[in-house]
Amino acid sequence: MKKILLVEDDPFIVDIYANQFRKEGFLIDTAKDGKMALEKLKNNYPDLLVLDIILPNMDGWELLRTIRSDQSLKNLKVIIVSNLDKQEHLDDIAHLGVIKYFLKIQSTPEDIIKAVKEILK
Repeated sequence: MKKILLVEDDPFIVDIYANQFRKEGFLIDTAKDGKMALEKLKNNYPDLLVLDIILPNMDGWELLRTIRSDQSLKNLKVIIVSNLDKQEHLDDIAHLGVIKYFLKIQSTPEDIIKAVKEILK
């Protein structure tokens, strides 16, 4: 069973996505901010990180930079699900090795799950 760490601070979104991932047979863990996510990553390496950018304590960009500079985490597969416009962050997306970027307002949980399945097959 593939493991996913979902990093999102909105409990409503966490609930929806976590339930959908479980229904599709994924093991899901969650973190509500970047610091909590980093601790979980160091203790339990997932197959994929699903990351929001706007987070308390440590935002998604800072978490990604930390991951990419850590020898044990640098190859982690990452997709972003955020309300930030992708066009404004193309350099960060490319430089930090983001596989897919979804705008929350334009994406459904089904869209995200389809991409996750494709990435992890």
